[in-house]
Amino acid sequence: MPTFMNDPTMPTPSFPGSHMVIDDHYVFISGLTAVDLSNGHVARGDIKEETRLIMCALSRMLETEGGSLADIVRVDIHLTDLNAIEDMDTVYAEHFKPGRYPARTCTESPNICGGGNVEITVMAKRQPQSGQ
Repeated sequence: MPTFMNDPTMPTPSFPGSHMVIDDHYVFISGLTAVDLSNGHVARGDIKEETRLIMCALSRMLETEGGSLADIVRVDIHLTDLNAIEDMDTVYAEHFKPGRYPARTCTESPNICGGGNVEITVMAKRQPQSGQ
């Protein structure tokens, strides 16, 4: 049976959804934007800083479930401007060991909810729990 959770350090989602859904094998984290992490107060326009904030939040959220960014197996990234992919990739790549990057999709989505410039969604392998 999946567990549906909201991160207590972030505002409650304004949409009908959960920050995280956890089952026996995976942790699914809804798309995060820098706006989600800053209660709406974000210095928009700096794709690198937005990416850094999101990746740090994802890391923290996975750690609460005993995991890490190394457990991520799939990533969906939405950018308001696909021309910013190289800047985003510069920061994104820092969070993984070279050659150990998750499967990924990156698309241009000109209207990201909340007005951020990048949104990242992940699926991570859940660490085995004691007794399993």
